[in-house]
Amino acid sequence: MTDFAEAARSATQQMRSLFDQTPLQRNDYLSDRYDCELFLKREDLSPVRSYKIRGAFNAMFKRRIAAPDQNRFVCASAGNHAQGFAYACRHFHVMGEVFMPITTPQQKIHKTRAFGGENVKIRLTGDYFDQTLAVAQTHCVEIGAHFLAPFDDPDVIEGQASVAVEILAGMDLSPDLVILPVGGGGLSAGMRRYFKEAAPETEFRLIEPAGGASLTAALAHGGPVTLPHVDSFVDGASVARIGDHTFEQLCDIDPANVLTAPENRICGTIVDLLNIEGMVLEPAGALVIDALQNLQDDIRGKKVVCVTSGGNFDFERLPEVKERALRYAGVKKYFILRMPQRPGALRDFLALLGPDDDITRFEYLKKFARNFGSVLIGIETKHASAFEKLQAEMTAAGFDPRDITNDEVLAEFLI
Repeated sequence: MTDFAEAARSATQQMRSLFDQTPLQRNDYLSDRYDCELFLKREDLSPVRSYKIRGAFNAMFKRRIAAPDQNRFVCASAGNHAQGFAYACRHFHVMGEVFMPITTPQQKIHKTRAFGGENVKIRLTGDYFDQTLAVAQTHCVEIGAHFLAPFDDPDVIEGQASVAVEILAGMDLSPDLVILPVGGGGLSAGMRRYFKEAAPETEFRLIEPAGGASLTAALAHGGPVTLPHVDSFVDGASVARIGDHTFEQLCDIDPANVLTAPENRICGTIVDLLNIEGMVLEPAGALVIDALQNLQDDIRGKKVVCVTSGGNFDFERLPEVKERALRYAGVKKYFILRMPQRPGALRDFLALLGPDDDITRFEYLKKFARNFGSVLIGIETKHASAFEKLQAEMTAAGFDPRDITNDEVLAEFLI
């Protein structure tokens, strides 16, 4: 094996002083559904509920070897990297400063503080992550600390490769296919490089959120580029620019093997796994499982490993997740209706609804004239096909329905 493979195996052994390896579990539900032998590498069950602890540990460990007097570290993060960083600071008895955007949810702040204890100081600054990152890096230079990057660092990449080491150590035969989420690229770069050397016959599929496909853009451009806009819903994998170091390990992948998953569809996967399997996954953690429906022909009859990268899910988001899942499935829609201002008009409208149709929202928006007013209405049904008939009947009855379910501008203000 090369120096990288040996280093990844050594890093894996060092991690046992901090946490046990995460489970590699065969999932009967997904295996039966997709007619394959499917295993989940449960990084959502690490001490910080994500794989980020691996890269943070390895980078801090190696820095301490190179510079034994280095006892101050800085990172910028509003999510899983911050928690892995804090856990490592406490383990190594060093002082760490975590810079987070002012808008960071309190749950993430509290968890980072709990993992780091007295070894971590949290600083809230900036409305956006780029602002937070700039302040953190400037402060790091000023105090002579070491900046621990979330993904674009060779030692972090090496640490994330420990996931691959554990997968191969836990299987009699190497898998036919490994499916990974991609954000900044640290996990996929490290794992793919290790598999190339230890099990080159294994194929890879990399999955990005549709609103943050930075690897797809880099492959098309021939190098890392900054996306003009990122949908932050899949916050654990929504990165505007793939890392330079990580892209070096990913630049030769066939673009056809890099897929994107729509954010609203991922919501349906989160809900399904929670209801059926009792698994609590964050959007980035559910990313690869969601993409299986696009890979049915590729995985049929094969031995497949999916890395569930994180389970830091804030249950305050559950209503939003369920809402987005229903809208993607087509069983919930929002309309603006032209409601006649006469006695019995509402009763006439209600008569159009079928036995499976449920009104979830009803709000008068504005009365334009004595004869009619505008109504915002949300309707949920059991089968998406029911809406075609309902819309035709609403139009015939003069309610002039306007479907705003997928109108991003109106939905942002009204729904």
